[in-house]
Amino acid sequence: MSAYMIVNLEVKDPLAYEAYKAQVPGLIRKYGGEYLARGGACEVLEGDWRPSRLVLFRFPDMQSILALQVDPEYQPLKALRQKVAYTEAVALEGV
Repeated sequence: MSAYMIVNLEVKDPLAYEAYKAQVPGLIRKYGGEYLARGGACEVLEGDWRPSRLVLFRFPDMQSILALQVDPEYQPLKALRQKVAYTEAVALEGV
């Protein structure tokens, strides 16, 4: 069953974040993931949520998302992202 990862980022250092963006797509693909939306315009329809930069991914399953999160190759990129952006992320199983 497909699973989705939704990430909201508040980028504090755009130049350093570009380095992260350039390196992470290969790891996303390694786990069968694909970008569905990446930083496009969004409209809040209800509530107080004010996302800064949304990214939406589809993966083959939840295990693929979790495996990406602990991949040793991803750890330095994750540390970079955490240094240059405030991140909120959730994984959601599809139907």
